[in-house]
Amino acid sequence: MKAIVVTDEAAGTAGMKLVERPEPQPSINDAVVQVYAAGFVNTELGWPSTWTDRLDRDRTPSIPGHELAGVVTALGYGTTGLSLGQRVFGLTDWTRDGTLAEYVAVEARNLASLPGDVDFTSAASIPISGLTAWQGLIVLGRVRAGQTVIAHGAAGAVGSMVTQLAHEFGAYVIGTGRAADRQAALDFGASEFVDLDSETLEDVGKVDLVFDLIGGEIGKRSARLVRAGGTLVSIVGPPEARPADGIAIDFVVESDRTQLGEIIQRVRDGRLRTNIGKIASLDDAVAAFNPTERRPGKTIIRVRP
Repeated sequence: MKAIVVTDEAAGTAGMKLVERPEPQPSINDAVVQVYAAGFVNTELGWPSTWTDRLDRDRTPSIPGHELAGVVTALGYGTTGLSLGQRVFGLTDWTRDGTLAEYVAVEARNLASLPGDVDFTSAASIPISGLTAWQGLIVLGRVRAGQTVIAHGAAGAVGSMVTQLAHEFGAYVIGTGRAADRQAALDFGASEFVDLDSETLEDVGKVDLVFDLIGGEIGKRSARLVRAGGTLVSIVGPPEARPADGIAIDFVVESDRTQLGEIIQRVRDGRLRTNIGKIASLDDAVAAFNPTERRPGKTIIRVRP
């Protein structure tokens, strides 16, 4: 099969190569999925799990990518809940070969059924972004109607999901980003927007929840805006500053079939819009990962036409 591999951490996306690899075989409780579309996050190349396994052993050349949509073609011993030919989407394990390939072996529990009225390209943009937003905002952040929420990076792949879900659950959303992101953030459901390059974040006053995708100095300033009893949720590691009278939570997203079902139903009925920035074929993937222009949203690789 065709697959994208990485071998040199220092080379970044420039070190990616399109090669021929053996098709994967399903282990116990696995499904092999013929990949129709895959999502990719550039920060994956900075994750230790891209380069080493759980015992810290080198696992290169490794196949990156963890979001997929496709069709089940094989089932391992003991695998339940899926059937051959079933349309699925999901989030693969961090330390196994990933989805930038024509086939991938995935633990069946990490896959959810994909309804026929959602196309593969849209579905592949959902798992990391949607589950991150759902788990950080709803499960851990416990967002409620009437709260005020800061959604950093509100026009990006994750931030746009945070913005839409917070708006759906009745929160007043303040989006942030660059000036060019203002209209997109408002379209996704933000009531206000702060240009972090030219406007003062502190002018928004106290808020109930901050969803931080940035960290650093922005994360420290955000912590000071959380009112008593509020929450700072971070996906960029433990916060460098914590709210004085609130709580700080950092987490790593996990696959969850039930949550994927909640998210895909919202896509089907229009409550959630996917946020795709660029689409390329597997043959053109390496060039797509080295863009000459900034384009917010998820990069999607169409592995099959």
